[in-house]
Amino acid sequence: MPSIKLLLNEQLSLIAKSLASPQRLEILEYLSQAERSVDDLSKLSNLSVANTSRHLQVLKQAALVSVRREGQKRFYRITGNDVTNLISSLRTTAEIHVAEVERLTQTYLDKKDDLEAISALELIERTKHNEVTVLDIRPIEEFNAGHIPNAINIPPDEITKRISQINNNKDIVTYCRGPYCLFAYDAIKALRKNGFKAQRLENGYPEWKAAGHPIQQH
Repeated sequence: MPSIKLLLNEQLSLIAKSLASPQRLEILEYLSQAERSVDDLSKLSNLSVANTSRHLQVLKQAALVSVRREGQKRFYRITGNDVTNLISSLRTTAEIHVAEVERLTQTYLDKKDDLEAISALELIERTKHNEVTVLDIRPIEEFNAGHIPNAINIPPDEITKRISQINNNKDIVTYCRGPYCLFAYDAIKALRKNGFKAQRLENGYPEWKAAGHPIQQH
């Protein structure tokens, strides 16, 4: 009979196996922003509905996502902040130990932003003193599902035409879906081009929420 340790490790391996897919990791990123239907996830991930459903079933079997039904539709969400923390830990480990991850981030991300990102704790302190304007650069449905308190939502495709609405007397801090999300980098580029002093939040909304920092919902 297998030992209890082996049986427990077998259960742990189910979670590891469920994460062994770039598509499933991407789906978890979308679900960490907001609850979504299978159709929505299919469009966001550029996968067929059938393929998306298969990936979701794997994640559901590993208890990383849950589902609710509304009529004929199924809506999925991550099962807790621990799932966000699990992905963050995976990302951190890969950045430390996988050379290709370091090369990709340095080539495609670090070159986009020559200023050090601001930490969540520093942002909290600066917002207490009303020193910054916080911009949420995500689609409106993600913003409505949850955001940093008092953040202003400007979806990624509207930043250029709405830049005149932003108070230029304060520094700007942008954030989006996570540390690899390009929306915040592109927003910073547009803001700096127009004379703003802008930085990005070190992580994104899911990491902020998982850390237990305050959020607002619409």
